[in-house]
Amino acid sequence: MQSTEKSKKPWGRGANAPFPGVDCDKTSLYFWIMKQISILIPKGEAVMGSIEGPHKVFTQVNEFLTDAGKPPMFDVKLVGLSKEMHTYENLFTVKPQATIDEVSHTDLIIVPAIKGDFKESLEMNQEFVPWISKKYKQGAEVASLCLGAFLLASTGLLKGKKCSTHWVAANEFKRMFPDVNLVPEKIITDENGIYCSGGAYSLLNLVLYLVEKYAGRSMAVLCAKVFEIEIERGSQSQFIIFNGQKEHEDEHIKKAQIFIENNFQKRITVDELASMLALSRRNLERRFKKATANTTVEYIQRVKIEAAKMSLESSRENVNEVMYKVGYTDSKAFRTTFKKITGLSPLQYRSKFNKETSMTFA
Repeated sequence: MQSTEKSKKPWGRGANAPFPGVDCDKTSLYFWIMKQISILIPKGEAVMGSIEGPHKVFTQVNEFLTDAGKPPMFDVKLVGLSKEMHTYENLFTVKPQATIDEVSHTDLIIVPAIKGDFKESLEMNQEFVPWISKKYKQGAEVASLCLGAFLLASTGLLKGKKCSTHWVAANEFKRMFPDVNLVPEKIITDENGIYCSGGAYSLLNLVLYLVEKYAGRSMAVLCAKVFEIEIERGSQSQFIIFNGQKEHEDEHIKKAQIFIENNFQKRITVDELASMLALSRRNLERRFKKATANTTVEYIQRVKIEAAKMSLESSRENVNEVMYKVGYTDSKAFRTTFKKITGLSPLQYRSKFNKETSMTFA
């Protein structure tokens, strides 16, 4: 008798595999294949929430499926360099279920957020680097959560690709990995099976994104409702607090930064700064960009908008009053720049972050 089994074909990555996932809608066709998920357990310090969070969501998906009379979809394992117990934040203990040498196949690698001195942490976890690269080449997808981007970037897999991380570490990330296209305003980046999340608990938005990719839209919506996660958030711009990048050795540029920060209420021009520092405009622009990763105009704008944000958060001044206070006279230019940097209009920002306004609309 001739076999009816179809010839096997190479699998693609994630949702491009021959069995793309499961949708809980009753009318949906159900395809099942167990996805192997490896959540890394780093040496040193790590953010416990970036381990427990994805573990909880993926295992909850399995519970939803079994409750619906369907087989579980994810085999989630904690994977370390050894099976030695790890203590994080002097409070939580985690024991890896397997070592990297014991994992012959995985579909998704979760790289949690590391903490402390990044260079020291990367040295301690160097053995993960070739393993992650090898598994990616074998077809696994890789997702870094928050500050896990540092470990993922050390593999070289992010070279020339877009990546996000926590905005507080954006400047250090740029210094350590200048060949990576960091987009700190983004909550999710997706580059051919390599994913990165924004900071802190925005990592759960990436986890939802992966749930949708593997298990379907209905399952992602169900998880969003049960865990009360705002689905499809695309930007963390509104949460970024701008601190002038002064961790460089160019004293002329530091002097320019201090002048901008002390005089943000005024109209400041690049030519004025160049004249004050006895530099040509071209030389000032080149050195400013090199030292701060911002153009001079971008830096002036960010300082002014940060001051405007603080006023909108704490004062009763209207938008025009705030605009004049930070040195803008053109309402359209102010609103356009504000939205470009924060992702919100000035009124939307005030409604979201001003306590009195929030209470008024509650």
